[in-house]
Amino acid sequence: MRSEKMFIVSHAPFWHNGSNVAERHYGMLLAAMPAVALGIVQYGLPAVAVIAMSISTAIFWEWLMNRVTKRSITVGDGNAALLGLLFAMLIPATTPWWVVTTGTFVMMVLGKHIFGGIGGNPFHPVVVSLMILTVSWGAFFDFNGALVNYSFSFNALYPLGLAKNFGTAAVADFTPGNLLLGRQIGGIGATFGLGLIGGGAYLIAKRYIRWEIAVSFLSSIFLTALIFHLAAPDQYAGPMFHLLTGYTLVGAFFLLPEDSSSPVNFLPMLIYGAGAGVMTMLIRNIGNYHDGVLLAVLLMNLVNPLLDKIRPKALGKVA
Repeated sequence: MRSEKMFIVSHAPFWHNGSNVAERHYGMLLAAMPAVALGIVQYGLPAVAVIAMSISTAIFWEWLMNRVTKRSITVGDGNAALLGLLFAMLIPATTPWWVVTTGTFVMMVLGKHIFGGIGGNPFHPVVVSLMILTVSWGAFFDFNGALVNYSFSFNALYPLGLAKNFGTAAVADFTPGNLLLGRQIGGIGATFGLGLIGGGAYLIAKRYIRWEIAVSFLSSIFLTALIFHLAAPDQYAGPMFHLLTGYTLVGAFFLLPEDSSSPVNFLPMLIYGAGAGVMTMLIRNIGNYHDGVLLAVLLMNLVNPLLDKIRPKALGKVA
């Protein structure tokens, strides 16, 4: 009987730092908690119901697709719970249960599993679902109309909708301080600027997301908004307003840096983030939608494979 040790060759990766997919997803859930907590404080039990419905149905569709496709159950990796929470963060607290259930179905089945599951989706599943729902039932995502029965201690208006319709004079009360503290209406977890920035800083520090995408996106929004504002101060709001309203911060830290739909090389990441910022401001200022973040994310997801072809010359390669 031979006793020699066999030399075994395996595929990459050959080195691992100990992190895993589940750790990243649960870390992102933790990073979203401050913004979600303020949303619950502002909107009360309806917000809790929407969040619970969104997360639970997302997990259910994940489990069901695992069974239908005869794959191992992946509910424990936290991806379904994260997508469910992100979906709930971006919608009004008054969203009906059947809209939430339909949205999570579209998100998990069409946005994720139809492409093979986690890591295979070319578009962010949450963005795919929200855009389909917005086109189908736009009235449910009109924040001024959906949240009209709530009473707040601040100017209870959707700032982007106000700026789009009436110009910069109408948004004078939305100062950076108020916006950072969440004194605006919007998605359940999309209004607390300080919480989202803190969560984003945590994600970057833990290396769960790439800083290049978030920083280039926010910088691009700032510069593009500044150009519009300097060109027509009475018509276009300033850059700080656009940085702290709508889905800007959620897009920067939770949507654009999604691994399977964003670039991996340095220069493509900068172009990817900057392109999304410019597109967001063009849609907001001269397009038909109040908030252009979701459309910008979809567009940059689409060109992501082309961007990732931009890479440094291989070492030793002759031009």
